[in-house]
Amino acid sequence: MLAHLGRVMARHRIAVLAVWGSLALLGAVIGGGVFDRTTTVDSLPPGAPSARAQAVLDELDPQGETLTAVVGGVDFFTPSLVESGSRVMHEVREIPGVLEVSDAFTSGGLISDDGLGSLVVVGRAPARTDEQAREVGARVAAARRTIDPPEVVVGGELMAERTFADIATADAVVGESVALVVLCVVLVLVLGGLRAGLAPIVAALASIAASLLALSALAGAVPVSEFAVNVVTLLGLGLAVDYSLLVIVRFRQEREAAPGAALDELLARTVSTAGRAVLVSGLAVASALGGLLVLADPLLASMALGGLLVVGLTTLAGLTLVPALVAVLHASIPAPRTRTWARRRTGHGPGLLARSAAFAQRRPVAVTLGSTAVLLLLSAPLASLALGASDARSLPPGTPERVAQERIEQDFEILGVQPVELVLGAPVEDSEVQSFLDAVYALPGVEDVEHLTDFPPDVTVAEVTPAGTATGEAAQAVVRHVQAMDVPFSMQVAGPAAELVDATQQSRDRLPWAFAVVVLPAMLLLGWLTRSIVVPLKALVLNLLALTASLGVLVAVFQWGWGARLLGFEPTGTIDATSPALLFVFLFGLSMDYEVFLLARIAEEWRRRTGDDRRANDRAVLAGIVASGPVITVAAVSIGIVFAGFALGDLVAMKEIGVGMAVAVLLDVTIVRGLLLPASMSLLGRWNWWFPGGRPRPGRGVGPDEVRGQESSPRTLVGSGTSAGARRG
Repeated sequence: MLAHLGRVMARHRIAVLAVWGSLALLGAVIGGGVFDRTTTVDSLPPGAPSARAQAVLDELDPQGETLTAVVGGVDFFTPSLVESGSRVMHEVREIPGVLEVSDAFTSGGLISDDGLGSLVVVGRAPARTDEQAREVGARVAAARRTIDPPEVVVGGELMAERTFADIATADAVVGESVALVVLCVVLVLVLGGLRAGLAPIVAALASIAASLLALSALAGAVPVSEFAVNVVTLLGLGLAVDYSLLVIVRFRQEREAAPGAALDELLARTVSTAGRAVLVSGLAVASALGGLLVLADPLLASMALGGLLVVGLTTLAGLTLVPALVAVLHASIPAPRTRTWARRRTGHGPGLLARSAAFAQRRPVAVTLGSTAVLLLLSAPLASLALGASDARSLPPGTPERVAQERIEQDFEILGVQPVELVLGAPVEDSEVQSFLDAVYALPGVEDVEHLTDFPPDVTVAEVTPAGTATGEAAQAVVRHVQAMDVPFSMQVAGPAAELVDATQQSRDRLPWAFAVVVLPAMLLLGWLTRSIVVPLKALVLNLLALTASLGVLVAVFQWGWGARLLGFEPTGTIDATSPALLFVFLFGLSMDYEVFLLARIAEEWRRRTGDDRRANDRAVLAGIVASGPVITVAAVSIGIVFAGFALGDLVAMKEIGVGMAVAVLLDVTIVRGLLLPASMSLLGRWNWWFPGGRPRPGRGVGPDEVRGQESSPRTLVGSGTSAGARRG
């Protein structure tokens, strides 16, 4: 079937390019407006305990979002400031949608501890949509900025969310632009020509544009987060370049093996082999993204939907658009080891992966133990992982919303941190309620407990002020202690710390199911590809080692602050709560991407072997690495460039994803693929290929695609030396 698809792409290449060109054009015109259709997506489902508690509070005391402003830079009692401040506060009260205003100019609000600032809090009536709330907020912010003092900074949760989304959008544009420029240079140099180098970029841009078109349509039916666009650009650019490289390099090998073959036959052989790897890789990455849906986090689910769209369309592009581009540009794709204007050197020695694999096979025990020890050492910081929520403090320094938050925390100590809120289904006069509140006050990390009035008499609402920050370890511990208390009345817990605890607990509860959804399909796909049970299980172990090592580096960098100045951020002592789940899915999916590329070629070499012993296994492993090593190395460099581009962004959460992915790719292509995989496969020998029912006999294929692959695969291994060189290794 895949061979037939390759022939069709060759014969109807103009029609295929026209279809993809139309999709790309529509995506650029219509899909470019996807940002206007995205929305802020909560990280908790409506049924979460803290979400239910907040809904009860909103029903008991309906309020909209609040805006805060710090007016400062001059003595509060300066006459001109008092005059302009009083005038503006009266104007703010007249803005439609403003419910109440608390300020020191007209209503006895708070003055900062040093007397050089005051706090203004504007309560808005509940809005039907976030957009209406933001419109009121924009009018309030504009009015406040007409006050005379040297400094007026405006903040608030809803405005911070809007700023997060705007910066995420800008980061995506910057990251993609930087990555595209660098990728163009790298691909032109590696593939040896401008047209050949631009083909993967064309495939990537078409895939992203089509995905944005589909995402825009999806946003009309379900809530789609702005961060889903980041996922589309990140995965679309990385995977499209990977798949394009795999197809182009395989085409060059098939053409070199049969220089007189017709173009449609060459593409049939290319798609029947490289296309199968693209298909399996796409399915593996898609199944990994499905794990995010199982976690039932609306924000992660929104990102997963964007990811599934781009993976599906990128895989389709790898099977259709890229072969069609190759059919049109085949004369402009230079053969390997051909000197061109873009490639002045034509290396004949083995590549980096081939050399490291040969070294690992000579010392398999030492390399296996040493590589595992390095990965475990890098994983060690993961033991101190602390999760936190991204609030205004995670915005770049100097952002108004962050400055407002910092000024409030520093200059208005009386406000304390945002409290944990308790809703108790009994009156405050009840002796058991009194005993419960006393017990809460005695908990470690609790600084104050305050009973709130203006609620129905049969309900008790109290605010618990924790030590540290609103979502810090102390606040989370308070929530867990309170939730574990046995009380004779109904109790609900709300507030930022409760939301983080609920989100973390929900992820832990669903993690086994998500793990199964991510891992099992990938293992089945690898088993089908390699006709082995041992190889997929070993791949799982290697991927988990690389994953934990990457997360350990992430903790050291972003939680401990190692290299914070170099990367341009201020550590908060926590990792964003969504980062581990996203990294697990992305890293596992992309690790499977390289696993498929490599193991597919190793399995081909094993099936055409003439022996059935350890030496035959070692030859197959080395030959497969020699043949696929160049494309894996270039693909890793390319996708590393993509992630590094996103690491340049201003949002700490985006930096975490970019750095985590870049580190993971580096570890994967060096320690895991270059050392640990060949060493461990050498130790296992022929048992790598154990399968119930017996092993296939030497030299015997196991399916029509395999037979075609064997017949058409070049005996000279392109890009990293000759097959004879591989045998000598």
